[in-house]
Amino acid sequence: MGISYTATLGAAAIMLATNVSAGEIVFNSDMSWPQSKKALERIVDGFQKANPGITVKVNYFDNEGYKSAIRNFLTADAPDLVNWFAGNRMAPFVKAGLFEPVDDVWAANGLDESLKSAASSMTMDGKKWGVPYTYYQWGIYYRKDIFAEHGLTPPKTWDELIAACEKLNAAGIKPFAIGTKALWPAAGWFDYLDLRVNGYEFHMDLTSGRASYTDPKVKAVFDKWAELVKPGYFIDNHAALDWQDAIPLIVQGKAAMYLMGNFAVANMKEGGLTEDQLGYLPFPEMTPGVPRAEDAPTNTIHIPAAAKNKEDAKKFLAYLAQPEVQAEANVILGQLPVNSKSKRPDDVYLQAGFELLSSAHGLAQFYDRDAPADMAKVGMEGFQEFMVKPDRIDGILANLEKMRGRAYK
Repeated sequence: MGISYTATLGAAAIMLATNVSAGEIVFNSDMSWPQSKKALERIVDGFQKANPGITVKVNYFDNEGYKSAIRNFLTADAPDLVNWFAGNRMAPFVKAGLFEPVDDVWAANGLDESLKSAASSMTMDGKKWGVPYTYYQWGIYYRKDIFAEHGLTPPKTWDELIAACEKLNAAGIKPFAIGTKALWPAAGWFDYLDLRVNGYEFHMDLTSGRASYTDPKVKAVFDKWAELVKPGYFIDNHAALDWQDAIPLIVQGKAAMYLMGNFAVANMKEGGLTEDQLGYLPFPEMTPGVPRAEDAPTNTIHIPAAAKNKEDAKKFLAYLAQPEVQAEANVILGQLPVNSKSKRPDDVYLQAGFELLSSAHGLAQFYDRDAPADMAKVGMEGFQEFMVKPDRIDGILANLEKMRGRAYK
């Protein structure tokens, strides 16, 4: 059951002062943990000050409960706004006719330019279906001091990455830390390899069920992955470790790199690493000419097709898209504004992520968001199995293709 919070901002007094009947926006949200709730309250407060004739009633839901609740209230008693996610995660609601297209909001506010990096992940059937307000980058976090000690520079291409791995391994340092016990860290590797080998459009086709796992293009991804797996460039026993368990190996200098989301930086700093020791680099280029896409899980706000107050809900989306609004909210969230005109974050890693994502060709939402739950589970199990037993690749791909036949019916 959601917890109801109504930010009225003295709505009654404003109604009397302006002699205008106040509109109300009902907003169902999963932003119930402290920082996200604080960020949303700041957005709502600012919107109401800018639009004194409108009040916003926010119904907060537990994050996990919201995933099932949204399917119910979109079809039964729809609110005017809902939180959700970009890319293939919004596809079921778009295809079912449960989200309202908001191309007019994008056109009127120049969002194709200011939200350009996320435009493709918000577009389906040639229409825009919501407004993104926050995301965070993935990438390779590396020990700058270890690189310097061994005469290495941050690799920009796959060949340079392999050469760095060879040199580190020969020096007794594992090139990459990872913990695949929870499966999803291996999915980050699959995402980036596929995005760099085959590109954003193919990756979206694959995760939406339109491309086959037995396509030679997918086999090519695992062939490249094997260039890291077979020589032993990942830490040992990673299938028994959670992602946090691998961080001490980076801190102790037993491993030099970690492909991970920006949320891991706090853990690395808590372990004692400083900005002089910890660097960030984008995943290197693989197929020349393939436009650079990134994993950047993106949170969004949408108008349900059955919303009662679409006019005011669109005003809210327009407000949410403003650069200063997104910048202020993301300072609270500790993440990145999607608007490329927002003020740059102060944090050095977020600064790097802001530049990276603002100029990306496309944004994937991460494998377990882009693929249906059943497909994601079998896919990630296959990725982990490959990292332990790479010679099983043909059977793994056949199993993934079998699951594709069931998951996308």
